[in-house]
Amino acid sequence: MPLFEGLGSGGEKTAVVIDLGAAYTKCGFAGETGPRFIIPSEIRRAGQKQAIKVVQYNINTDELYVNLKEFIHTLYFRHLLVNPRDRRVVIIESVLCPSNFRETLTRVFFNQFEVPSVLFAPSHLMAIMTLGLSSALVMDCGYTETLVLPVYECTLILPAWEAMPLGGQAIHNATNVLNNQPSFNDDWSWGERLCVLKLWSCVWLAVVRTCFVSDLQRGFKIQDAKFNLEGTADRPAPPPDVDYPLDGEKILHIKGAIRDSVMEMLFEQDNEEKSIASLILDTLVKCPIDTRKVLSENLVVIGGTAMLPGFQHRLLAEIRHLVEKPKYSDLLATKSFRLHAPPAKPNCTAWLGGAIFGSLQDILGSRSVSRDHYSQTGRIPDWCCLSTPPPESVYDARKTPPPLMKRAFSTEK
Repeated sequence: MPLFEGLGSGGEKTAVVIDLGAAYTKCGFAGETGPRFIIPSEIRRAGQKQAIKVVQYNINTDELYVNLKEFIHTLYFRHLLVNPRDRRVVIIESVLCPSNFRETLTRVFFNQFEVPSVLFAPSHLMAIMTLGLSSALVMDCGYTETLVLPVYECTLILPAWEAMPLGGQAIHNATNVLNNQPSFNDDWSWGERLCVLKLWSCVWLAVVRTCFVSDLQRGFKIQDAKFNLEGTADRPAPPPDVDYPLDGEKILHIKGAIRDSVMEMLFEQDNEEKSIASLILDTLVKCPIDTRKVLSENLVVIGGTAMLPGFQHRLLAEIRHLVEKPKYSDLLATKSFRLHAPPAKPNCTAWLGGAIFGSLQDILGSRSVSRDHYSQTGRIPDWCCLSTPPPESVYDARKTPPPLMKRAFSTEK
């Protein structure tokens, strides 16, 4: 059992909060200021050299169930050390999470671990709870993708979302391609070199600690030198090379040209003039015109990739540069953009919002789906369909959707 057993109102034990990400999973207890553990979202089995990613959408349901069951078992009995039957569960999820993964995860919690209730909370909505806001434009720059979603008066404006497959994984892959092979000492054995090559496949930690995002003008010069086939554009002088220690003795050599250039892929515009900065402006254009000023002045950036040095400064500079173009200046009703600083690191902001929400016992009980209700219906409703208890009419497409669903899916301006 944990060293401290927190109690909620009425003697109910605090809920377990889990943020299941593509690269890392944050887990802890409601009411706390940070997750107890941050672990890779993977499992390792005896006899298999490669770890199995838990968050996979392209595998069959039975295999996914087995993987999730083993991973959740590790969370409860190796890290959190609590009985799953005694505590509610708050799961921070992306609005783009496939229903198949969601339903399989629900079956694991209810059928295998017999938790009292489960609540799936949207990560973008939980992020603004840490700031006490009711309206904000939230960008989640994670490992596999960057997703921008507006929240107005605590309601997700789903038709306005924008996403791109750019994040930590793309930077990871680009770093491996650009650097080709790490440098070795001459006296290393083949076994030592093989060990370094395996560590190089997990170079994300080295990237975070040694690479950075250049400012706007320097970034433009790096991009001009990269795409100028005639070679007339001069590249800015690269920063110094860095020797990154792997285990105290072996050194990984990271070139200075990689440290500042690999991050430019996030801000380079593709053939459709899309970048992670343009996602915010494209989202604002889709929003009702009377909400754009409030959303643009309440920007919240979360996700592990947003922790890169200089990321938020460059993002704001890119937005202010792009908004002057005719594509956006003629459509947007505002040119004022402001970034909030949540009371947590960007990778833990959504988890902290879930911990705040999970500590509100009365609201948590009304928004959660109990094990008894799930056993009767066999369904887990969406966030916008929840009430007390979830009415059966939300599953009947022939009936009129409830007001909350209308607001969430409304496209009227």
